[in-house]
Amino acid sequence: MTTRTDLLRPDAVILATGGGRGITAQCVTRLAEVSPCKFVLLGRSDLEAATLDIPAEIHTPAEMKKEIFKRYSLLGKTMTPAAVEKEYQRIAARREIQATMDAIRRAGGEALYLRADVTDLESLRPAVQQAVQALGPITGIIHGAGRLADKLIEKKTAQDFDNVYRPKVSGLENLLACVSMQQLDFLVLFSSIVGFSGNVGQTDYALANEILNKTALRLQRQYPDCRVIAFDWGPWEVGMVTPELKRMFTERDIQLIPVKSGVDFLASQLLSTRPTPAQLIVGAPPLRPAVSLHSDLKSYQIHRRLSAQDNPFLLDHTIGENPVLPATCAAAWMINSCEQLYPGYTFFSINQFRVLKGLVFDANLPDEFVLEVKETSKADHDQVSLDAVIWSKNSRDRTFYHYTSQIDLRREIPPAPQVEPIQASPMAQATPGASLYQDGTLFHGPAFQGVQQVERIDPDGLSMRCSLAQVPVSRQGQFPVATSNPYIYDAIVQCLLIWTQHFSQAPCLPSSLQSMQQYLPLSFDRPYQVEMKIRSASENSAVADIDVLDPQGRLHVHIQGLEGTISRHLAQVIAQRPEKDHLVKPGKPSI
Repeated sequence: MTTRTDLLRPDAVILATGGGRGITAQCVTRLAEVSPCKFVLLGRSDLEAATLDIPAEIHTPAEMKKEIFKRYSLLGKTMTPAAVEKEYQRIAARREIQATMDAIRRAGGEALYLRADVTDLESLRPAVQQAVQALGPITGIIHGAGRLADKLIEKKTAQDFDNVYRPKVSGLENLLACVSMQQLDFLVLFSSIVGFSGNVGQTDYALANEILNKTALRLQRQYPDCRVIAFDWGPWEVGMVTPELKRMFTERDIQLIPVKSGVDFLASQLLSTRPTPAQLIVGAPPLRPAVSLHSDLKSYQIHRRLSAQDNPFLLDHTIGENPVLPATCAAAWMINSCEQLYPGYTFFSINQFRVLKGLVFDANLPDEFVLEVKETSKADHDQVSLDAVIWSKNSRDRTFYHYTSQIDLRREIPPAPQVEPIQASPMAQATPGASLYQDGTLFHGPAFQGVQQVERIDPDGLSMRCSLAQVPVSRQGQFPVATSNPYIYDAIVQCLLIWTQHFSQAPCLPSSLQSMQQYLPLSFDRPYQVEMKIRSASENSAVADIDVLDPQGRLHVHIQGLEGTISRHLAQVIAQRPEKDHLVKPGKPSI
């Protein structure tokens, strides 16, 4: 895999199909901002087609359609609603394409729009030749063209299939017939997470995108000097997501890809000095119907290799000289894998979670890990309960068990209860979270720095505000956020470490969990109130219950029996704990 860093050099000529409009246009504009290259935008819209000259201040769809009807009425022409819509689409396309070219030029790049249909080689070839004559040889391709025709498979026609399949697959074939792979520095394919996971009503779309995925893997092997990446995008905030779909995603708390995050991620992959996988899954998968459950109990084994290099966030979770996998990442590994095994079922609770032998990324890291999942019960096709264990073997074939848990998946998650947060005493002195990360109380780096303020700390527990900034997808590595967000969870359980540092003058690390229910997913950049109540404390451990609430008082997460193992030796490893006069101690509990 190539590690070149000059893919976006100033004299690069990037051809983008569908590059004048939509998400592809947003991505191209971002690339122009990070490196002002030359861009060839291919599309089917005709900028020279005769259209009305409507002033820019008339820009909403309703205003534009009203103006179109008015203009043609003054000319004595009768316009049907379909004709008005067609004229509106033509004007809107011209405006959007022109805005994209203007944005590229403002960023210092060059922009050339050419009309061509990628499914028609005879249309495409002269357009590519014209681009080469104007700007020079093509050095990179972004294939973003695509169409949708969502229907159940029994209702699809051959024409429906061709309309969806050909822009993706035939379009790529035609592009590579016009531009040799040997001359390309990179080839980016806009695929979809639907190609990886499937989706109801999108059989043709899934097939076309999965062909792009497999083609990327093949071309990467054949042309190692060219960076080939298929981005399996989840749903974006804009683009092909209709208002109805967006509303449904919001109701189910499924995160859409923010435009800025998505375009920044694309740019980061082309600027990266590290080897890049040929297929990248970005964002949340689409909603899928629940699979049918059979009466017999099944088991699965999932094999996985891990490395520090593939997980940049580990630099923010280093204890001593080596990165350590957060326990929340191990739990998310189990949870997300179980959800993938049971489409239509969502994580609700994890029980009896144990850290047996944590993962330290040093010279002794095993070559391979095995996640073993066994069904233990199924309830009326509404619930699946599973045992999960992560284990490995060393060079002497000795088995080591790392983490165990019991996981509960549901078709329907119970409604989130309303909880009244504990009111801090007016005399309580708040402590900024930033100071805790600076003074050695907490050792975590930016990917886990979600503690905003400790509002109350006493022998009975702690109250704090938590909000974690978006961790870039490029830093999440092999632990991308899904239903379970391990980065926010780690920030939440830091409340127990803060408490033991304060009252025991020693840090702790999570070692076990009795149970946890997640009523609503946790999201980046959102405020949460964390209420912790201490169950028991001794010289060696502390056990607590934790509630995580949103500003409306809805209970997102309820944790019972979180145990942290206290280690004074650990204090010497991560940081010496300085005195904290800013935390007023109302009394020390018996330990």
